[in-house]
Amino acid sequence: MKIGVVREIKVHENRVALTPAGCDRLVHAGHEVVVQSTAGEGSSLSDDDYKDAGGRIAPDAASVFGECDMVLKVKEPLPDEWSLIRKGQTLFTYFHLAADRKLTEAMVKSGAHCFAYETLEVGRSLPLLTPMSEVAGRMSIQAGAKCLEKHQGGVGTLLGGVPGVAPANVLVLGGGVVGTQAARMACGLGANVTIMDVNLDRLRYLDEVMPKNCRTVFSTPMAVREQLVHADLVVGAVLIPGAAAPKLVTRQDLSLMKPGAVIVDVAVDQGGCVETCKPTTHAEPTFVVDGIVHYCVANMPGAVPRTSTFALTNATLPYTLQLAKMGPARAVRESAPLATAANTIAGKLTCAPVAEAFGMEYTPVHDAVAAIS
Repeated sequence: MKIGVVREIKVHENRVALTPAGCDRLVHAGHEVVVQSTAGEGSSLSDDDYKDAGGRIAPDAASVFGECDMVLKVKEPLPDEWSLIRKGQTLFTYFHLAADRKLTEAMVKSGAHCFAYETLEVGRSLPLLTPMSEVAGRMSIQAGAKCLEKHQGGVGTLLGGVPGVAPANVLVLGGGVVGTQAARMACGLGANVTIMDVNLDRLRYLDEVMPKNCRTVFSTPMAVREQLVHADLVVGAVLIPGAAAPKLVTRQDLSLMKPGAVIVDVAVDQGGCVETCKPTTHAEPTFVVDGIVHYCVANMPGAVPRTSTFALTNATLPYTLQLAKMGPARAVRESAPLATAANTIAGKLTCAPVAEAFGMEYTPVHDAVAAIS
């Protein structure tokens, strides 16, 4: 199979979907790898690195999309890329379709086979989402601590306080990978941390393993409102695989918070778990609503691309190899994880939560594959 890697065009997105080591693995497996010039530059990976690994360099994205059977990306295709996608082509990337109806409709219309990192399941885990969730969770505390500074619009509180002055109160909504990493980082900096979830078993686990300055609270709408009153920093870390994030904080709830408090909504890729959330970029990461600073960057790990690229590709490469070896139809039939990653197949929407989010027609993935086999 001919496999392409394109340079990301999302603002301040410097990750790349394949490292030279991954290129080497694919080439040795008998595939041809075509890499857009400077695709790895943001992660300190040169064109020569890919050439040395057996890859071929193409001048632009149009060349890569035009000749490759499968295209690897990190972020969802942007409108400028939609016209480049061909019918029957396989795309493997983060899509987050439930947050973007226009993107969903464009991918269905393209007739491409879209496999999404974020919905690939193994058991009850999401192995291709986990590494970026770890990065984003840790970064959420860095970003939140910075936004709390007065010149950033925050209340002017040091996250960890100092002797004789109380530290900040951090509220983490969601006890999954993002929430756990965020809470751990905040605890390490000395903040008072509260982590909320609806899964009692998860709360029991967190209560055992987290530091003593972290407490767990069962999440209900009333409990969330009670915690918002005291919070200096709120981290939105709720995920429902493939579906839009539930709105746990409404605009009306903002009136309960301290002026200058900060919200970091890591769930923005899935529409955000705060009603006032809207996607931002690293160029303009924040906005203020009712006196509350919102940090809603949709590609947070893109700010640390070297770490993020290697963390991501360590997880994606085994599935890239499988998908390249089998092709989309066989991959769906023979690989349960890749079947869960299939969001569109040949013009059919095959991810039930996305179809439900937009009221669109849903086709079971095996039915969609049967139609093209």
